Amino acid sequence: MSGESGTIWRWVRLLLAAASVSFHLYLIFSGLIPNLVSRPIHLALALPWVFFDQSGGSPAARIAGALLGAAGIICCLYIAMYHNELGDQYGFIEGVQQYLLAVILIAVVLEMARRAVKAALPAVALIALSYAFFGQYLPGEFGHPGIPVGSILGTMVIAEGGIWGSLTGVSVNVVAVFVILGAMIGAGDGGTSFMSLATRLAGRYRAGAAKVSVLSSAFFGSISGSASANVASTGAITLPTMKRLGYRPVFAAAVEAVASSGGQIMPPLMGAGAFVMMELLRAPYLTIVEAALLPALLFFFTAWVGVDMYARRHGLKKMADEDIPTTARVLRLSPFFLIPFSLLLLILFFTSYTPQFAAGIAIFAATALLLTDEHYTFSMSRFARRLGSGIISAAQQIGMIASIIICAGIIIGVLHMTGLGVKVTSVILGLSGGKLWVALLLTALACLILGMEVPTTAAYIICVSVAGPVLQTMGLSPLQSHLFVFWYALLSTITPPVCGTVFIAAGMAQAPWLPVATLSMRIGLGLYLVPLAFVANPALLQPASHTLPALAAGAKISLGLWLVSKSLLSAVSIAPRIASLAAGIAIIFLFGINV
Repeated sequence: MSGESGTIWRWVRLLLAAASVSFHLYLIFSGLIPNLVSRPIHLALALPWVFFDQSGGSPAARIAGALLGAAGIICCLYIAMYHNELGDQYGFIEGVQQYLLAVILIAVVLEMARRAVKAALPAVALIALSYAFFGQYLPGEFGHPGIPVGSILGTMVIAEGGIWGSLTGVSVNVVAVFVILGAMIGAGDGGTSFMSLATRLAGRYRAGAAKVSVLSSAFFGSISGSASANVASTGAITLPTMKRLGYRPVFAAAVEAVASSGGQIMPPLMGAGAFVMMELLRAPYLTIVEAALLPALLFFFTAWVGVDMYARRHGLKKMADEDIPTTARVLRLSPFFLIPFSLLLLILFFTSYTPQFAAGIAIFAATALLLTDEHYTFSMSRFARRLGSGIISAAQQIGMIASIIICAGIIIGVLHMTGLGVKVTSVILGLSGGKLWVALLLTALACLILGMEVPTTAAYIICVSVAGPVLQTMGLSPLQSHLFVFWYALLSTITPPVCGTVFIAAGMAQAPWLPVATLSMRIGLGLYLVPLAFVANPALLQPASHTLPALAAGAKISLGLWLVSKSLLSAVSIAPRIASLAAGIAIIFLFGINV
């Protein structure tokens, strides 16, 4: 791209990003806007970041992408402009023009997901669509009576049952707002703030740089909710530090991969997952956060213990004193993280305003903080650079998440239209023989397998749609079943053979991915037990209403996880290891604490 055209494109990107951020902030304060207006505009604003913002590929591929993106935008605007007339059609399309519109929109959504997150998710969506169109030809209970083509396409593109379904509503109204908040905090000194705090707290212990990775991933993950973003940001600092201190690259990458995966379960934000869960359960946001808190702390406790066991065995050093920031610097940086975060939590916990409103206020605070730096010097030029970087980052992430959620909406639409979810549920019930623990293990395996191929949020949505009713039929609460599925979907990011977080961390540390994956599972093996632990100890998910039983359950499970980690990573002989593993599992699962 030539200098002049490059400058023009930079300005176009900035204007597109500003439009996306402004629209999603406007929705917070604007009152009710029809879903068939806000959701198509959301997709129209996401499309350029997938189809136009391309630096690689051949000229022909870029032109094809631009044309497909433009066609998608035109179709989205058509839906928004004529939403009243389309609503009167009750989900049944009419005429050649609308059939063409439906085909284009579905093709755009599938290709959008393919470009954003590779082929697995759109492939599943395509299989689901094929089932909707041709499932009547399948013999046995998996066939369906047949659905008119106009009804299938209409449900997908002019009603709120597919592309414009409730999941897209979550992406529009909630996820996008919190993505903007994370981007604005990260555009200033917020990232430096929590990294310095993590270094101050953990750097002086053995394997200090690795423990900094664990803590900084917990802090950063609480606002980003993205494992890959976590690796790319915190790993850019912690991985070189670990290698400089003599830690093996395989170990450094494994620690970063495990720690970064936990951001998706760490309150208060938890990425897109918490908000999708809120929509599916029709539960208050604070209910989700309360239930996720102690399991999330157990996640990072397990990662910390695994690192400590490994460090003791291999004699890993702490960080040098000169690399640990002073208390004065930590305090000087703390407002950049604490002010927006505190505003968010205060509004969430002590007012009746919505999570979106709380995030909106926090965004304005984080944006104002872009005016200054840790030395409290003010600069308008620096503010402009940071603001531009923040809104572009936010718009890109909104486009990525929209690609996942809207494509997953096609799958959920087909499950609802055809009744396939109920049929798969009956199969799982049959295979489990009515035994809860067998159903749990089958569900966990399905989540891990599906999560290897599609992003965590999409894997959670698909799995919980078919397995959630099974677990609830067998006695789990809806919240338990949803958190169980979500946990195993996120653990797929460190589970071979397709473990995205491991691949990123291994590449950054220049280490072979398979040893990194193997060590990641050893460090984080206890993580695979936590979802089963909160099924055996339901009190763990109720810290606000049943504080003492919840804390007792947390302490009991912590002891069990410590023993499990010791059996895998300490230097003792085989017999004590086996005894430690058996004792840990017994402590976790026997004598469950209920309320």
